[in-house]
Amino acid sequence: MDMIHIESVKYDGTKIILLDQTKLPLEEVYLEIETVKDLWDAIFELKVRGAPAIGIAAAYGVALGASQLTETDYASFFVKYEEISNYLASSRPTAVNLFWALGRMKKTLVDNKNISIPEIKQILHNEADAIKKDDAEICASIGEYGLTLLQDGMTLLTHCNAGGIATAKYGTALAPIYLAKERGMDIKVFADETRPLLQGARLTTWELMKAGVDVTLITDSMAAMVMQQGKVDAVIVGCDRIAANGDTANKIGTYGLAVLAQKHNIPFYVASPLSTIDMETSTGAEIPIEERSATEITHSFGKQTAPDGVKVFNPAFDVTPNDLITAIITEKGIIQAPYSENLKTLFV
Repeated sequence: MDMIHIESVKYDGTKIILLDQTKLPLEEVYLEIETVKDLWDAIFELKVRGAPAIGIAAAYGVALGASQLTETDYASFFVKYEEISNYLASSRPTAVNLFWALGRMKKTLVDNKNISIPEIKQILHNEADAIKKDDAEICASIGEYGLTLLQDGMTLLTHCNAGGIATAKYGTALAPIYLAKERGMDIKVFADETRPLLQGARLTTWELMKAGVDVTLITDSMAAMVMQQGKVDAVIVGCDRIAANGDTANKIGTYGLAVLAQKHNIPFYVASPLSTIDMETSTGAEIPIEERSATEITHSFGKQTAPDGVKVFNPAFDVTPNDLITAIITEKGIIQAPYSENLKTLFV
């Protein structure tokens, strides 16, 4: 049985159709994106989120923008295309899949400079489709490798949302959980609420419940206690960027979970496609960390919860040092320390 049937990103050649993740879990609303600016806004406002899904959306975004260009010669077309690509690249700085997908699309453009502009536009559309198809296959492979780390009856803890709606299908951290469900294994999940935007509460619980997975919602601050009580067998999270030494950026709060997992002798796994591994970034200290609006903390979905004028620090991500990571699960296999050496083997 196919547990994940919702497509969070689609493209019909004239518009991008996005599942508005800000409306979940109460409403299943799809947006029709017809301009590059509207896509930029959707990425920035987290209407589409999850590193792979952002990459897929960006690929479709440049394909959409290119389809609307009126330039008829390659040189002029390329200049305008670059403007579109650079604009979309500015929407979110941390998730490397955004830049990876835009880079793959640009390579397609450069590799096909000797054909007509209408043909280039179609090839760009085809390449974006290929990025989406590849991601679904990658997530399934991550799930297969991740499944080898699980045993029937285990309880996992996850943070934020690294599921089907954050990717083309299955997700990264949730992929082995879905495969386990499909194969009749009993895997239970604790889902961190994931403050301040509640991706765990709104998104992870929603999609796991739709798939019939036994999921229990907890606040972020409860993770320590459930670990202390022996209720967690492993932690599995997704990621937005992995540096060459294995340091991993993921949703704020992930680092704290890794520290807690080490304290309680619980394996801490990171699920990642190769496109999220940034071998050009040496360590986590070099990963740019997005800081978001203070209102995400001072207001809870429209209701003010803090005094006027209070100072706010709101980083969207933190970096987990590699020595806290038990293993990184990729579509090419499971990688363990020393990460600086072993991650290189994935790209040979």
